[in-house]
Amino acid sequence: MNTVLIHPNYGCPIAQYAAIAQGYTLRFEAKDNYQKQTYRNRMKIATSSGILTLTIPILHNKNTKERQQSFEVRIENTFHWQRDHWRSLKVAYQTSPYFEYYEDIFEPLYHTAYDKLIDFVLALHEIIMDCLQLENTFTYTSIYEKNPEGISDFRHLTLAKKDPAITFPDYHQLFRDKHGFLANLTVLDLLFNEGPNAISYLEGVDFTS
Repeated sequence: MNTVLIHPNYGCPIAQYAAIAQGYTLRFEAKDNYQKQTYRNRMKIATSSGILTLTIPILHNKNTKERQQSFEVRIENTFHWQRDHWRSLKVAYQTSPYFEYYEDIFEPLYHTAYDKLIDFVLALHEIIMDCLQLENTFTYTSIYEKNPEGISDFRHLTLAKKDPAITFPDYHQLFRDKHGFLANLTVLDLLFNEGPNAISYLEGVDFTS
């Protein structure tokens, strides 16, 4: 695998970082139209009550006839979503093996104001890449191609309502005794539970299963 094409998403699910870890060059889709019900502005975490979806509120285009490009979407910052998301992450993962190790790295991001969704998403992505010790270089698409050639297209992994046809190995996970193993949550779930072992897990995900 040489180049992987994905959508930049909020705390991408494990499948996307597995594709990144097993690829070489990362290309972000930058010319698509924004779609609802995707991971572009949401991520799933494990809590004592089950799966919780954290959603970044966005400002919708008042001109309903004109679709927004994903890179132009702005955040609705009248809501205290950053405070609420960080509180949810802390409550969910504060007893996980590695949360304290990474806490001071992620927390400042949730106290910094961002206007555009893409800016916050990419800032979080850079922190995650550092934590995983991944150094994949990345570029952006210059045009939208429905069926790009010479590239591994993983854009379908952005769909939040459709689970990918991938078998995910188990790993240590909080609340497993209550809910069983919850697959393909945000990569933060893997990172807070497995720490430095997260990269080995990502490299082992089998996309051919």
